[in-house]
Amino acid sequence: MQALGIGKGDRVAILMPNGEHWLALFYGAALIGAVTVPVNTRFKAAEIDFCLKQSGATMLFYADRFLNIDFRKMIEETGFERAIEVSGKIPEGKFNPVDVKPDDLLLIQFTSGTTAHPKGVMLTHHNMLRNAWAAGTRIGVRAGDRYFNCRPFFHVGGSTLSALMSLVFGCCLVTLPTFEAGAALEMLERERCSLISGNDTLFQMLMGHEDFPRRKLCLRGGWAAAGPQTMRSIIDVLGMKAVCAAYGLSEASPNVVMSDWRDPEELRVQGLAKPHEGIEIRIGNEKEIQIRGWSIMRGYCNDPEATGKAFTADGWLRTGDLGELTADGRLRMVGRLKDVFRVGGENVAPAEVEEVLLAHPAVETAQVVGVPDARLGEVPCAYVTLKANRPASEEELIAWSKQRCANFRVPRYLRIVGDFEAIGMTASGKVQKAKLREHAIREFGLERENDSARAPR
Repeated sequence: MQALGIGKGDRVAILMPNGEHWLALFYGAALIGAVTVPVNTRFKAAEIDFCLKQSGATMLFYADRFLNIDFRKMIEETGFERAIEVSGKIPEGKFNPVDVKPDDLLLIQFTSGTTAHPKGVMLTHHNMLRNAWAAGTRIGVRAGDRYFNCRPFFHVGGSTLSALMSLVFGCCLVTLPTFEAGAALEMLERERCSLISGNDTLFQMLMGHEDFPRRKLCLRGGWAAAGPQTMRSIIDVLGMKAVCAAYGLSEASPNVVMSDWRDPEELRVQGLAKPHEGIEIRIGNEKEIQIRGWSIMRGYCNDPEATGKAFTADGWLRTGDLGELTADGRLRMVGRLKDVFRVGGENVAPAEVEEVLLAHPAVETAQVVGVPDARLGEVPCAYVTLKANRPASEEELIAWSKQRCANFRVPRYLRIVGDFEAIGMTASGKVQKAKLREHAIREFGLERENDSARAPR
C-alpha cells in the first residue's frame, strides 16, 4: 500500500469475499493508518460507486469475480480508475512504520437504512478493538479456540466480532468465502470448531439442514442474536451450552450488550444481557433503545444531516430498536421500531409472532411482516421454511398460532417457502423485511388494500 502511495488517513476500499486477502488488506491498512472501506459483495455498480465517492476512497482492491458476479465490469461502469485486482501483480516496497493513535479512524462501514443510500459509519481503532476485547471476554474466548465465522468481513459483525476478536485473543479463525449451511457444517466438523456466532436465521439454517444429524460437532459457545426459541435450540440441539445472547448495531462498533458465558442458562436463553463497562443504555420514547459510551461511532461519513438525526438533543445514539430494561440493568431487545405494525389499533412486533411459529416442531425459520388491510390498516403475514423431513401445512401453522397468541397477532396470510434468497436477504443472513412485505403484497394481490390503507381518513 505504501509503495502505491497510500498514506495515513487515506480511504482504501475492499471488494472481495472472506479470505486471507481481505484480512491482509484490512490489517495492512490499519498498520499504516489508512481507513478501510468494506464494500458489500452484493452491491450493484451504482451502490459501489456511491460508497467510493461518499467515503472519498483513493484506492480499491477487488476480486475479479465472485458468485458469478463480474466485479471488474461493475468497476469499469463506475469509472473509478485507481482499482487493483488482487490476483494481479502488486508492487512491493519497504514498510515504513506509522504512528497510529487509538482515536484514528479504522473503518467506514456502510450500512443500509431507511434512506435511499447506505450511510458510512465511521469507527476508530479504539471503538473496534475494545469492542472485540469486551465481547470476547464475555464469551470466554481462549487462545486454543477455533472460531468459525459465519459473517461477511465487510459487515462489522465479521470485522470486529470475528476477525479482530480472534486477533485480540490469539485464537484460530475459520471461515468460508460466503456462508452456505452444508459447507459450514462440513467445515465445523473437519476443523473441530469450538466457537461460532451469528443471527437467528443462520443458526436455523444450520440446524434445519439435511446434513446436520450426520455431523459430529464440538461447539462450546459463541454468541447469537436470536429469540428465546432459537436460543433454546442452539443449546439443546446444537449443543452450545455456553452460548451468549448479543445485541448491537454498526453504529456501536457493533456489540452493546453480551451475556457472560457463566450467566444462568435461562437468562441467556431469554436474551437478558448487561452492557459493557462504560456503555450506558436508556429506553426512550416508544420504547426505543438509546446508547452512549466509548463504542459509539464518530458519525456518518460526509453526512452531517443523517448524523444529526441519529442522536438525541442530549447526545444519545438513537438505535431504532425496541427494548426493555430489567431492574438490574439487563437489556432485552424486542424488535425494530420501523418493523412494528398496527392491527386495528394494536401494536404488533414481528418477533412476537415469529417466536410462536418457531415453537412448532416442523418450523425452521419464520419471518413476519405487516401487510395492508382495508378494515384494520394492517394484518400479520408470515413466511416460514420447514425442517428437513418435518411436514406441516399452512392451515396447521395458522391453527397453531390461533391457540397460542391473541387474535390480532395471528397471521392472516401464511406461506411455506424453500428459502428467502429469491425474496431478499442481506449478505449477513438477515431477511429484508421491506422486500418481504413488497413480495407479500404482490403474491396475495393486496395492491388495492395498500392504496386504501394509505388514503387519508
